[in-house]
Amino acid sequence: MTQKLVVIGAGMASGRVLEHLFEANADYDVTLFNAEARGNYNRIMLSPVLSGEKTYDDIVTHNAEWYTTQGVTCHFGTPVTSIDRVAKTVTSTEGTVPYDKLLIATGSAPFIIPVPGKDLDGVVTYRDLDDTNAMIDAAKSGGKAIVIGGGLLGLEAAAGLAERGMDVTVLHLMGHLMERQLDEAAGFLLRRDLENRGITVKCQASTTAILGTTRVEAVLLDDGETLDADLVVMAVGIRPETLLATDAGLSVARGVEVNAQMETSDPDIIAIGECVEFDGQLFGLVAPLYDQAKVVAKTLMGVPDVFTPKELSTKLKVTGCDLFSAGDFAEAEGREDIVFRDPARGVYRRLVLEDNIVIGAVMYGDTADSNWFFGLIRDKTDISDMRETLIYGPAFQGGAPSDPLSAVAALPRDAEICGCNGICKGQIEDAVHAGATDLGAVRAVTKASGSCGTCTGLVEQVLAVTLGDEFIAPAAASICGCTDMTHEDVRRMIKSQELKSMPAVWQECGWKTSCGCHICRPALNFYLLADWPMEYTDDPQSRFINERKHANIQKDGTFSVVPRMWGGITTPDELRAIADAADKFAVPTVKVTGGQRIDLLGVKGEDLPAIWEDLNNAGMVSGHAYSKGLRTVKTCVGTDHCRFGTQDSTGLGIKLEKTLWGSWTPHKLKLGVSGCPRNCAEATCKDIGIVCVDSGYQISIGGAAGMDVRETEPLCQVKTEAEVIDVVKAVTQLYRENAKYLDRIYKWVAKVGLDWVKESVADLDKRTALKARFEHSQTVYRKDPWAQHVAKSETYRPLADLTLEAAE
Repeated sequence: MTQKLVVIGAGMASGRVLEHLFEANADYDVTLFNAEARGNYNRIMLSPVLSGEKTYDDIVTHNAEWYTTQGVTCHFGTPVTSIDRVAKTVTSTEGTVPYDKLLIATGSAPFIIPVPGKDLDGVVTYRDLDDTNAMIDAAKSGGKAIVIGGGLLGLEAAAGLAERGMDVTVLHLMGHLMERQLDEAAGFLLRRDLENRGITVKCQASTTAILGTTRVEAVLLDDGETLDADLVVMAVGIRPETLLATDAGLSVARGVEVNAQMETSDPDIIAIGECVEFDGQLFGLVAPLYDQAKVVAKTLMGVPDVFTPKELSTKLKVTGCDLFSAGDFAEAEGREDIVFRDPARGVYRRLVLEDNIVIGAVMYGDTADSNWFFGLIRDKTDISDMRETLIYGPAFQGGAPSDPLSAVAALPRDAEICGCNGICKGQIEDAVHAGATDLGAVRAVTKASGSCGTCTGLVEQVLAVTLGDEFIAPAAASICGCTDMTHEDVRRMIKSQELKSMPAVWQECGWKTSCGCHICRPALNFYLLADWPMEYTDDPQSRFINERKHANIQKDGTFSVVPRMWGGITTPDELRAIADAADKFAVPTVKVTGGQRIDLLGVKGEDLPAIWEDLNNAGMVSGHAYSKGLRTVKTCVGTDHCRFGTQDSTGLGIKLEKTLWGSWTPHKLKLGVSGCPRNCAEATCKDIGIVCVDSGYQISIGGAAGMDVRETEPLCQVKTEAEVIDVVKAVTQLYRENAKYLDRIYKWVAKVGLDWVKESVADLDKRTALKARFEHSQTVYRKDPWAQHVAKSETYRPLADLTLEAAE
């Protein structure tokens, strides 16, 4: 007989229970309530959503179609208000529903520090998608963000807000960040990396009050310091959400108390996730929640099983900050440390040993071997025989580097590979033997690497070991679904077959669609522009909207206009023209950018040609702030004014910008020219950087200061400005001719190798040829698109004034 199962909470834990039940064809009619207005999504991935690396759609686990297919009756945005254990019903804001079995998965609530001002507008927590969206919306206005709490969630929030352009300060009560997971040395490295990203960190900082009238304006610390704030994020911890269980008379301590079968004090009511307490323990990571889900499903199906907590590890989901922590690393009598440091790479490893068993590990900067070390901790492996080389990881056991796959092959079948989903090596092997022969198939069958993704490489290694010679390394991804060819394949065909139009590419490369799609068309448009500048005509409809409009579209449908300021230099007349344009077109925001430009934000689409015309009349051209091309050349004042300047960095920057402007590149291109090694123009984190020295100019490439933070790598040193300009032209053309569309220079260099780039530029014949091809292309594209579009102003006007009534 079909029983009624009511589930309160549509999070990751209850979602996994439903998957197990449906896979086993359990005879339940399921009704699902969720206070959030949506179903199950991967909360682990909220940090990449906040930083802009992913969207909500990317992290949805169960969509509406899934629930419909499984026959689940959903009540989203519908909080449950009470449980009647006698009548066996739950009551929500929509009515009362009966149950035979009830699953409580109410999760946890964020802890709010009890200080004055905690209820002001602009004070948010960080637990769910609504919190994430609130932070994203706040970041659109820029300003200062204060994150209270230097734990996992707080730091992920801080990094995401910094990526969104906010000035972020982290306040942490303890002496170093993530003190529960990291020792002081690793905490120092983490703090240094965050500060290098522009995030201010204040440890031993206690918040006394949040100041403001109706909205947050500042944060007051206990030492009297006041910090301005437009947004305050509280990320100081969580506590189980137990109100419903308490009101229903269930046994509740810190959480809803459950036994090893996940049953509450009422055997018809089961609880799971962050709301439960088992044997005095609370749970906040996803791995034990998924273990609980297996037990809950079996309990509901009458199959014996018990929940057993396991050793847990921690990783931080902040791009560029690789850390791992597991076990107990506190100091105690009888414990020994093995420590490895590589200051040049920012790598730190510490193993804590007791009686020749690893009981704790902290790793920062290089966490590739973390799963292996975690296995040693979990299995309490005696490491006596490998003590001398232990710190170097599995590839060095025996005193010399070996095949990395040998370490994976040596792992036992019960070695955990995917911590999030509790998947061991044996389960992956079984899936492979059953026909799952690639990563996607293994992920679909076992869910290994399907949550945070950090174990993807390890899963592929298990695949390789299991399949042996039959293993096929993952092929490079095709451009899109229109073709099986990679970007590199298509570029080779365009050159070798002299394909000079999109239809020619589609035909000769066997495109599966009639005219491409929104993914491949922009790439093909660029490749054809780069390889055949004279023969191919740019196709505006194959560009993103910002490039079609020659301005960056904003969230309200208005645009941002950035005139070019050569080398960051402007004049009083240009500033007056910008001010006049801002007044004339009622521009709501005028902002100085990090690239030494002035941004006019909030320009109406129909006003674009007119404002361009006014700026053109003042001698200014498009700053291409919207383009996959040269954005800016940032400079310092050099020998013009600085007493430390060694060369005319400003003059060189202006020459470079006037040489490169208008050129299309695979991705945006930013340069910096610093007048001395003090590097005030931040040249060493640009795509191409020039640092002036007494003996000439040091040129480096491959820097980044966005979601990835990278220092440039030396390319060459030259003696004259003319040589600098020639080298920059040559390396830019080399990048244009060989890089994958949407790859920044650092990604391209990583693929082709810095040595090859150096050799290509150092060879004078090759450099001359590259420079000539670049100049040839620039005769077509070194033009101001604003001036060209002023004559087409009619196309920017709306078809109708939709604010008028029909009679008007």
